[in-house]
This record gives sequence, structure tokens and C-alpha cells, in this order.
Amino acid sequence: MHVPVLLNEVIKTFDPQSNENFIDATLGEAGHTLCLLQKTDPSGRVLGIDLDAETLRIAEEKLRAYHNRVILVKNNFKNLESIVDEYKFKKVSGILFDLGMSSRELEESGRGFSFRKNEPLLMNFGEDALVTAEQIVNNWPADDLKGIFEEYGEERFSRQIAEKIVVSRQTKPIKTTFDLVEVIQSAVPQKYQSGRLHPATRVFQALRITVNDELNNLRSGLEAGLKILESGGKIIVISFHSLEDRIVKNFFRDHKASLKIITKKPVIPARVEILNNPRARSAKLRATQKL
Repeated sequence: MHVPVLLNEVIKTFDPQSNENFIDATLGEAGHTLCLLQKTDPSGRVLGIDLDAETLRIAEEKLRAYHNRVILVKNNFKNLESIVDEYKFKKVSGILFDLGMSSRELEESGRGFSFRKNEPLLMNFGEDALVTAEQIVNNWPADDLKGIFEEYGEERFSRQIAEKIVVSRQTKPIKTTFDLVEVIQSAVPQKYQSGRLHPATRVFQALRITVNDELNNLRSGLEAGLKILESGGKIIVISFHSLEDRIVKNFFRDHKASLKIITKKPVIPARVEILNNPRARSAKLRATQKL
């Protein structure tokens, strides 16, 4: 069952009132949206955005009872301004960006997000991605691979992994997640393979961010969100790694003339939530309010 991360903290921060409108820019399986709809009875609305058609179908089923108060859109939140214009969704009291991946995306999408399942190396959230992970690992020069592993994965063995990929692909193309995992494991020291993190974790993160242009999309989404939001409205971002969190922190700081920061430090899940939902362990929530 899908468990929305930091749900209580999101609702407490938004403090949704009857008839207010919200945007869930990363709808997922609609856990946050369902609660927002319940809190904004009788006529508050939610605009839900997601890139994945199957995810939207699941969300639509869950939200069937609220069909007249919810708008579901298959799109990228970087296009928030044009989406809001198209659907004439006005008077927005809050926008949520939950940047985590759902269990379904990891385990059932078949797109190669998980290094624990043998799947094609795609890693795209939607159909609009310009490149696949397979194309990157089989065509990019070693220096470019090293660059994304360092910048987006903060991988300390970036050079060794990149060079090993280039050598390996000359013998046999790297087509699947297990092909890539095998190359990564052969490139890093044995001690690194028995650490807390799987040795492929950071490389897979870097490839996923690159394929989906996640960090630039986040910047675009935040800029659009600030324009759309009503005065007094709030933006909440739940991030799951330091690169995202840094972008959010800097965005809030750089727009301090028009924003009041609600969270001086990021809010993290309570121990009981992490025990019930281990995927929540790295979540950080930051919130701000438009002046």
C-alpha cells in the first residue's frame, strides 16, 4: 500500500481550510491529495500533476468520490504555469512538491530504476525524456560520465566507474540494470561493496537525475510556483537527497524579499514513521509562505 511521506506535517503546515485550492505537483498515488480534498470540503479543489499514465490511473480510482473537485494532468511540473493557465486553476493556497519515487515506480514500472531487479536501462519518468540511461552509459565519454556521477551522485569512485564502463561496453553493450551493477561492482574496492549503501546507489541516482533533468525541472517548478501562488499561500517541498534540498534551501533564501521561510531547519520524519515506512528515512521537508 502506498504511504504518503510526512503526511501529518504537510497538513499541519498547509493548514487547509474549507474551499481552498491546492496543487499537488507530484501526485503519485494521491495520498497527500486525498487528505487535502477531505480537509477542503465542500468545494476546495486540487490540481494533481504526474508524468506517469499508470500512476494517474491509480490516483483517479482512489479519488473517484472527489471527481468533481480534482483535476488530474499528465505533464511535468516544470510546465506549472501553462498547466494552470490551461485549466484556469486560480486562487492557489498551496503547492506541494514531493520529490520521492513511489514503491510502484521502483518495483513495477520495468524502467530500470532499481538495481535489485534486472530490467532495461531506461530510467525515464515519462515519454518526454530526451535520452535513456542505456544511451548514456553506452555512448557518453568517460569524462562526461565521471562528471554526472560526481555532480549528481556524489560518487567518490566516479573516475574508476566511468573508465570501467567505457572499457566494458567495447566488449558488450550495457543493456540492463544487472549489466551495469556488474560493471560498477568490478570498478570499486571490495570494502565499498559491503557498506551501508549498495555500490550502485549513487550511480543509479545520477543517471536518473540526468535522464529526467530533475534538478533543472525543480528550479523551473519552484519559479513557476512562486508566480502562481496567492499572497499568503505556501510551498512545501519534500526532498530525498542533498542536491534537491540544497536547491530548495537556496531558492527560498534567494527569494527572501517575497517569501517568509516557515522551516528554519528541514523537518524530518519521526522514528515511528521511519519504522512504518523505511522509504521515508531520508525525507526532508522545507516550507515557505508568499508575502
